[in-house]
Amino acid sequence: MKATNSRQRQVSKKRITKGRLLKRTIGRKRKLPKNSRRDRINSRKTADQANRQLSKFRQASIVAVAFTMLLLLFFPGGEASQAQDSTEAETIVAEEKSMSENTSVAADEALATVRELWNGFYQNLPKLLIALLALLLAWVFLRLLRPLIRRLTHRWNFSNAVIAVFSISVWLLAAGVALSVLAGDIRALVGSVGLVGLALSWALQTPIESFTGWLLNSFQGYYSVGDRIAVGEVFGDVYQIDSLTTTVWEIGSPDQPGAVQAEQSTGRLVTFPNNEILTGTVINLTRDFPYVWDELAIPIANESDISLAMEVLQKVADGLLGAYMLQPAQDYAQILKKSNIHEAVAKKPQLFISATDSWTNITIRYLVGAKARRKWKSDLQMAVNKELSLTKYKKKIISAYVRQQYQPLDEDGVPITKAV
Repeated sequence: MKATNSRQRQVSKKRITKGRLLKRTIGRKRKLPKNSRRDRINSRKTADQANRQLSKFRQASIVAVAFTMLLLLFFPGGEASQAQDSTEAETIVAEEKSMSENTSVAADEALATVRELWNGFYQNLPKLLIALLALLLAWVFLRLLRPLIRRLTHRWNFSNAVIAVFSISVWLLAAGVALSVLAGDIRALVGSVGLVGLALSWALQTPIESFTGWLLNSFQGYYSVGDRIAVGEVFGDVYQIDSLTTTVWEIGSPDQPGAVQAEQSTGRLVTFPNNEILTGTVINLTRDFPYVWDELAIPIANESDISLAMEVLQKVADGLLGAYMLQPAQDYAQILKKSNIHEAVAKKPQLFISATDSWTNITIRYLVGAKARRKWKSDLQMAVNKELSLTKYKKKIISAYVRQQYQPLDEDGVPITKAV
């Protein structure tokens, strides 16, 4: 036995020496870089960690199995528990079957709904294409019609009104055709559209009236841009006309409150709805005849020579306005003649006389441009004052002014006169 043991020890020593020699030769032949060594070390570490976790998991699973076995040994289940387990298993299986059936039914219903929608869309696709084609044709037709209408009408406002009417008519027709194609039964559609139109007309009454007023003004030509008009409480020169509103440069007037008390621009823009054309009165001072009749009253004292005063004032008015109002008076006479209005038109300023409580008014009537009334009235007043201030008319033509006179009376109310 001792001999065998010694032999085994010698063999193991030889093997150890051979292994050491092999390691030395391998280490000499292969010199690995530092990075590869680090990678190998890291891989070994991760492998060791994985083995440790795996061993822990095996131990835990073994413990769990053993604990379960102990429970089954100490608490064996009888027939009732087995029956209950079987019933529970059966109910679970039935519920799973019902759930699977319900899900399959829901999926089938969803697929059927999608198929119905697709079939409906596919069946209504020609109708939808026809409706879109009708709207496209309406758009192309209006695009080609607008320049033609502008060439034929020549008036911008009138052409815009015609284009608006044609556009509304064409779009309504195209929309009716498209809806009738899509709906199929046009009677119910017409009834619903009628009710909707009635509600909209009631709710949008003022815009519809304003649009109607714009159309009426466009066709009848009550006023245009640049005209001096008075509509309701608005007085001014037309600046812009829209489909719903009209904007004017405000003109002052003695009858209206404001900083400017004469017919000159105030610098303010006033906008009013076009329904005022339907409900109010439109006064145009420059549409067909850009001149208006104006008057200037000259107060003369009753002690003056009235005949001489009229001669002097006539000479002043003729010298200032005689040549100016000759051509406008002829044009005005032609307009009246075309309208079958037989009225004599004065070709030079006219004078009229009227009595008041304390003096006599001599009124000069003349024809001037509608937008130059203040200028001509101011020039005429200056010319009259200059003429009446001459010394040759002193004590003959006395200008009247407001004055007070004191007159003593006796007990019987008779004026007391001083003895001369």
